[in-house]
Amino acid sequence: MVVVSAMGKTTNRLVEALDCAIAGDEAGACDRIARLRRDTLAIVESFFGAGAERVARQIQGDFAQLDRMARAVAVLRSVPLASRDHFLAHGELVSSVIAAEALALYGLPATRVDTREVVITDDRFGRAQPDLPEISRRARRRLASLCDQGRIPIVGGFIGATRQGETTTLGRGGSDYSAAILGAALDASLVEIWTDVDGLMTADPRIVPEARVIERMSSEEASELAYFGARVLHPLTLAPAMEKGIPVRVRNSRRPELAGTEIHQSAPSGASQVRSIACKKGIVTVDVITSRMLMATGFLRTLFEVFARNETSVDMVTTSEISVSVTLDDTSRLPAIRRELENLAHVDVARDRAMVCLVGQDLKFTPGVAGRIFGSLETINILMISQGASRRNVSFVVEEKDVDDAVRKLHREFFG
Repeated sequence: MVVVSAMGKTTNRLVEALDCAIAGDEAGACDRIARLRRDTLAIVESFFGAGAERVARQIQGDFAQLDRMARAVAVLRSVPLASRDHFLAHGELVSSVIAAEALALYGLPATRVDTREVVITDDRFGRAQPDLPEISRRARRRLASLCDQGRIPIVGGFIGATRQGETTTLGRGGSDYSAAILGAALDASLVEIWTDVDGLMTADPRIVPEARVIERMSSEEASELAYFGARVLHPLTLAPAMEKGIPVRVRNSRRPELAGTEIHQSAPSGASQVRSIACKKGIVTVDVITSRMLMATGFLRTLFEVFARNETSVDMVTTSEISVSVTLDDTSRLPAIRRELENLAHVDVARDRAMVCLVGQDLKFTPGVAGRIFGSLETINILMISQGASRRNVSFVVEEKDVDDAVRKLHREFFG
């Protein structure tokens, strides 16, 4: 079975078109959709040649629907979350058609399946949660039967549907997650994630050109890296596969001769104490300061209920007698969060921060690691530190302007 994402930067371009429409810029929104349509059809024409017109006819309706929706949003200057998901889903709907036709061109028995017939979710639009038992039932009925017939199901990732048939999305990067969910539902022997890097690496190669591929890694280490900024995997990808004992392999579609990284439930430690270094930019720190915390019970619960009510996850937490500091990467509800917090305490918000995370087996129990980490960063100001919550990572916050330098210094220290 093949699970595809949208092509290139399609989802970003759809978001831009929708933003124009919400701002009342109908012409701008329609122009962006028209350009996306032209670019997509140019790829179709280049790849399919004489058969391009037949493929183009299959996707024209998707672009016509995008155009109609954008015009309606421009009039209303707002879009319900359900409609937003339906709009953004078109990237995967189009790419799954093209991928199925591309495989058929090479004589492979591909069958395109609308993901929404199989991936059933709740109605938390934009970050829908999959209904795994129902997905398993539908996958066995709809997808396994095709596989048994020797056919190759082609489905779009990232999207699903409620039981009532409303289109949902699983969150950005959700195509990898879709693959793991469906692989688990079908009891696959392996899930492969084909991306544009050679595998999981000791650091981001755009920051550290000498970064190395990690041949084998535990699911706990890989999950930590994904959550703390490694962009190769969606943070939720591994869980469905690992629960079934299914390994996940990350490979480079531009260099298929390479083995990539294989992720298992457990893996032996590497030669270095640190397996990999990840970073996440665009972080905001929120400091909550009040003497009411001193010797008080229940204050932290009240504090974190604010984030829960606003459906915002906290990445890192540090505390003292009279203050709590947290980091956020989703700031969409920060104004509302700040207003609520200011009813409890003094609040300071700092932007342009970045988080650095070092991952390795049993870092928490390895003497001397902290000394090596912070000794190598003596010229960089460390704003927050978290160690001990997980035995596999040490995390800290720096100013965003310092993060690339910090990652390079750490890579030299542990892999140099």
